[in-house]
Amino acid sequence: MPVTILSVHDLTKNYGSEQVFSGVTFQVEERQRVALVGVNGAGKSTLLRVLAGKEEPDAGTITTLSGLRITYQAQEATFDPGHTVREAALDAFREARRLAEEMAAIEARMSDAQGEELDELLEQYGELSTRFEAAGGYEMEYRTEQVLTGLGFAEEEFATPVTHLSGGQKTRLALACALLSDPDLLLLDEPTNHLDLAALEWLEGFLRSWNRAVIVVSHDRYFLDRVTERTLDLSFGTLEDYPAPYSRYLVLREERRARQLKEYEAQQEFIARTEEFIRRYKAGQRAKEARGRETRLARLERIEKPREHETLNVRLTAGLRSGRIVLSTHRLQVGYPPRDGSKEPEVLLTVPDLTIERGDRVALIGPNGIGKTSLLRTIVGEIKPLAGRIEFGVNVKPAYYAQGHEGLDPRKTVLATLVEKYPMSEEGARTLLGRFLFSGDDVFKTVGSLSGGERSRLALATLTLERANFLVLDEPTNHLDISSREALEGVLSDYEGAILFVSHDRYLIDRLATRVWAVEDGTIKVYQGNYGDYLRQRERATPQPEAVEPAQPAKSARATTPSPAPRQGDRLSDRERRRLQQELSAAERTISRLEQRLNELNDDLALATIEQDIEAITRLGNEYEAVQAELDAAYAEWENLGRRLDEATEAVRS
Repeated sequence: MPVTILSVHDLTKNYGSEQVFSGVTFQVEERQRVALVGVNGAGKSTLLRVLAGKEEPDAGTITTLSGLRITYQAQEATFDPGHTVREAALDAFREARRLAEEMAAIEARMSDAQGEELDELLEQYGELSTRFEAAGGYEMEYRTEQVLTGLGFAEEEFATPVTHLSGGQKTRLALACALLSDPDLLLLDEPTNHLDLAALEWLEGFLRSWNRAVIVVSHDRYFLDRVTERTLDLSFGTLEDYPAPYSRYLVLREERRARQLKEYEAQQEFIARTEEFIRRYKAGQRAKEARGRETRLARLERIEKPREHETLNVRLTAGLRSGRIVLSTHRLQVGYPPRDGSKEPEVLLTVPDLTIERGDRVALIGPNGIGKTSLLRTIVGEIKPLAGRIEFGVNVKPAYYAQGHEGLDPRKTVLATLVEKYPMSEEGARTLLGRFLFSGDDVFKTVGSLSGGERSRLALATLTLERANFLVLDEPTNHLDISSREALEGVLSDYEGAILFVSHDRYLIDRLATRVWAVEDGTIKVYQGNYGDYLRQRERATPQPEAVEPAQPAKSARATTPSPAPRQGDRLSDRERRRLQQELSAAERTISRLEQRLNELNDDLALATIEQDIEAITRLGNEYEAVQAELDAAYAEWENLGRRLDEATEAVRS
């Protein structure tokens, strides 16, 4: 039986007169990996801080298992300014380091001790050694190096003072410290920020191997699907619990919203009929019955209409149609001329001869600091090539979306940013800004006072006015919440021009890219297809890396990569494959039966709601949740059986 380590009941948090959330109730079991999702400003970070004890709730209770160790990794981190990267990371082993000091002091005393004193010191040393091992002391150096390297720190950066780190590096260091602390419950707030694709994949592997509980806030949908198994949706101040990772949660949420809307509409129809009866008969022979219905109607608990958050309403027009060839590079070198007294230029990339055609959607990926942004800036003319040339095709009009939004004047208002650059009325600018979720007095905010998400939305608004047929985008989904990312993806998918984009958003790359340019060894290698295609091509060409093991002892640092286990299909006989096929068919029949039962329960719930049969609503609601859980398990079993059968079939063919 799973052990509940955290229980939250009826939690409420206010900031002044503004309620952030109320009635929040959920439990977390040991080893559960939970996603906390919601739009920007929904209160996700606030809830994590309350769970971590950084803020007090205004009402409700939080109960934890005795001795539960919680670590909270915030989006912004602070460190001892006198520490290096390695020292800051080793702070996670504060208890182990304290024990090491005590052990060293006893070792010094033992050199001169004899007899009973020596025996006593040996006993103390043994006790300390046991505690030191339990605190991870014997593996702390290895684990520290493993985690720092996995999160993108080069070995030569370990000695860098933390005061010399960028904001993104500090965020990665804070994440490293959180992972190394080895808590029972890990609270992560946007842990994927500032991680390149290699670090993202490493973190996913680490957390999947993690044998503790995790609650994570993230807008990275690919990450959530690969790491989490349960989703908490914080919307409009209330929390909904879904027993599924992100993609499955989307399906369940739509089903729940549809059921709620059906119940609402059914009740509205019942209210309208009742009010019409009261109006018609209140003064007639059936007045007593009418008054009785009026009393019951007044006591009726009204069902709220399901609410939906506003989303971006973006339109991108390509303007003039370009020629077939949009961009071509010839012997291109990207970098910077000699500086700081050096006689040699700083070469970042040597680019092979590449071509982008009309309608292409090219994703440029690679580690942080490798030169991706520099290549984009070279293409749009902000940086001169060190060598070679870039040629645009006929009628090509590029537009550049900068990651840092350098093109936005921080002194100007949101409204002035548009009307001073583009010929339009104030009314037209307000209408456009409304599509990007700027309403009322928001348009009079200065750009410098905007949040990261607001600046991103303003930059996208200006991009739509360029009428460009070639978009050059540098991290276009940064700072956007999930709903805004999904809206932008839809717009870019429908865009008729060519797109070259840098992104760590693998969901976006999967949906949009027709080709991947991967920066490898100082040059660019071309892969056809989207991110999934890129991974499959890379896996066929590259040996599998050593699996990540968060809490293995130091001796495993020199362990060799084990041989991969034989595929399930290699061991299956014809009889066993037939059995798998039968089980797969049975699972499909089970799914069909359960889906039919859910539809029946939907109809019964709607009727019970109209009739205000509380007992029936409760009973049917409980059955609905039970059937839904059974359906989720059936889907999981069906997917597992299908995968095993595919592996078996492939093994026979090979």
